[in-house]
Amino acid sequence: MSDKPTPPGAPGAQPVQVQIEIDPSVANGVFVNFAMVNHTDSEFTMDLLYLHPEAPRATVRARAILTPRHMKRLLLAMQENLTRYESMFGTVDVSNAPSFPRPAAN
Repeated sequence: MSDKPTPPGAPGAQPVQVQIEIDPSVANGVFVNFAMVNHTDSEFTMDLLYLHPEAPRATVRARAILTPRHMKRLLLAMQENLTRYESMFGTVDVSNAPSFPRPAAN
């Protein structure tokens, strides 16, 4: 018998139920209309911003830092959910989306 735990997804592994908690201040969410993604060899940084309509400035409302593997899983999950959304409500048209200015270099 091994002392090592069986990794999730391995043959014979038991499903794990994760208890998810959310802080009330996070549960309300924030509106964003702009995103920036940067990366290094070891991580992706995703900033979700609100681009002010009347002024050329944006405010970072949330930042997520992900490993490349998790970024890929997130991308696939988002693609899957968008496909489901479009099958129910029709294709999302982004052809006439506004052109956002590039952020100024610091």
